[in-house]
Amino acid sequence: MAAISQHDYGLLFLNLINILPLSTMLSKPTFFAFIIVAFEALFILQQWRHTIFHFLLLSYFFFAIKTYFLKSKQPRPVYLVDFSCYKPPSKCKVPFSSFIHHASMIEAFDTESVEFMAKTLVSSGLSQETYLPPALHCIPPKTHDRESINEAQMVLFPVMDELLSKTKLSPHDIDILIVNCSGFCPSPSLSSIIINKYSMKSDIKSYNLSGMGCSAGTIGVDLAQNLLKTHENKTAIVLSTEILSTGWYSGIEKPKLILNCVFRMGGAGILLSNKKQAENTSKYKLIHSLRTQRAYDDTAYYAAYREEDCRGILGVTFNKDLLQAVSETLRSHITLLGSQILPFTEQFFHVISILRKKLIDKSAEIYTPRFKTVVQHFCLPSSGKPLIREVAKGLNLNGRNIEPALMTLHRFGNQSSSSWWYELGYMEGKWRVKKGDKIWVLGLGTGIKCCSLVLECLRPIVEDDKESPWSCCIQQYPIQV
Repeated sequence: MAAISQHDYGLLFLNLINILPLSTMLSKPTFFAFIIVAFEALFILQQWRHTIFHFLLLSYFFFAIKTYFLKSKQPRPVYLVDFSCYKPPSKCKVPFSSFIHHASMIEAFDTESVEFMAKTLVSSGLSQETYLPPALHCIPPKTHDRESINEAQMVLFPVMDELLSKTKLSPHDIDILIVNCSGFCPSPSLSSIIINKYSMKSDIKSYNLSGMGCSAGTIGVDLAQNLLKTHENKTAIVLSTEILSTGWYSGIEKPKLILNCVFRMGGAGILLSNKKQAENTSKYKLIHSLRTQRAYDDTAYYAAYREEDCRGILGVTFNKDLLQAVSETLRSHITLLGSQILPFTEQFFHVISILRKKLIDKSAEIYTPRFKTVVQHFCLPSSGKPLIREVAKGLNLNGRNIEPALMTLHRFGNQSSSSWWYELGYMEGKWRVKKGDKIWVLGLGTGIKCCSLVLECLRPIVEDDKESPWSCCIQQYPIQV
């Protein structure tokens, strides 16, 4: 068979060019196969009988198909599109003087209990402008179920409204809803209350997390991430709060009175998505998550424990072993996380220091890996000044690194599972988060359990968020605590 002419070859080449638009109509594997067949036909017509041409062409075909299928099996990245934080109304502010005055008027507290709470407040690191729900401004405080539901609606509805407004979504655009609240679990659930309020679609996947402590906020995001890995082209919302009216303690046992003094109103909403277009609109990408716990250990399990006192009054006991249990939990969690995100040199120095301490010099200090080599910002548990400083010591962090946690504690108090997003809001308000920066969100809750999220900033965060709870006071911070 004679070789085709130059003119015929040109026509054949033009025909090959003309079929390129088929790439938008056919699946990629089918289109690849079509192109291979076309070029094989060209080789035969040109009488290119050398085996090397056919071998290279088929090799490229199999390589392209393998790459396509490997890539298609990988889940889409999960993006944190935006988040919102609740700012309570001014009428809910509780200065120290008002708190102590009201406590002294409650018959359940004796003089010693009031004095203990006064000392705890002064040393807590809280400001005079934190918030308690309306039910706890009553004398005596209202702690029945109806008040708790009112508090949940008071916090979660504005957070949800703001988040939908920011992202320009409607309730029907949401495919997954996760609501976490540790101490209050009504029936119907809090997630059902949200679905009912916003008339969300019937096939939405809803989850309600309770009893998870302060780490529930990060655990909720981790759960949303896992769901988004198995459900393509979806959008999820995580709502985090703690209902204080149901957790108020009206007894005289000092370890249980601490909760009354440091826990304050707060709530946050986080919107996540694995849609392709979310990459262009999102603030952050979730690049890593890790969960560990020590509930198998009695010391950790009972470090913070909800139980009745000798008079049958329910409250949360914070035991003296709490900081030790937290330290041990963090040590194992950080070691595991470090092995996954730290550079080899940091891991090497850490291992060598451990071997040296065990085999050569038992008085030698163990090298603390420098997480600041891979992470630029830290959202730490804002449960109290001692805990923040204990975590900072374990991670070798400086004052600027723990500033968001201390300032959040000062301005808003311990907001349990939502506090991390107030810390991130503080950093955004200070224009500290740059494109490419990594943020480590470290959740810590009863059990004791840890959940870490590592976020990567996708764009500079420089816009002024007028709805942020920090918008009217960010210029006053930082202050000396």
